[in-house]
Amino acid sequence: MNRYLLLLFFCAFCSCDYFDKKKVYTKDLLEEELQAFNWKDVDEYPTFTSCDSTSGKIEQKHCFETTLRRILNTNLAKHHIMVTSEIHDTIHLKITINNKGVFFIDSIQSSVMTKSEIPQLDSLLRHSLSNLPKIYPAIKRSQQVTTQFSLPVIIKIE
Repeated sequence: MNRYLLLLFFCAFCSCDYFDKKKVYTKDLLEEELQAFNWKDVDEYPTFTSCDSTSGKIEQKHCFETTLRRILNTNLAKHHIMVTSEIHDTIHLKITINNKGVFFIDSIQSSVMTKSEIPQLDSLLRHSLSNLPKIYPAIKRSQQVTTQFSLPVIIKIE
């Protein structure tokens, strides 16, 4: 009889944890989800209207960058830039497209020689990209998000 009483007591003692309900807080769930979230990858890259027919992330990114370079080249070709020596340089534009589709140039990185030969280069690049067509922001989990890119621009003046 003592064994049955001891077994009954042991089962009652262990079953307390079985009926204990655990509270799930939405903040904890959100924090866990945000840590697992890959912020560097988006579902859809920013696009122009001309890139709507492209399907696939890689094609969207390529179309966006190609359109941006084409607009930049067209606008820069309107200016006659005079230099004293040949320039072969790759300039890196750090750009941001916010979740509203607004385009910003964060920084322009170029060599010292390029800056000395073309001191107005920063303003020319900013002006060339100031009147872009409508940009649709990147999408991550059906939400419009801010994205940042580095756009290399090759300058070759002889």
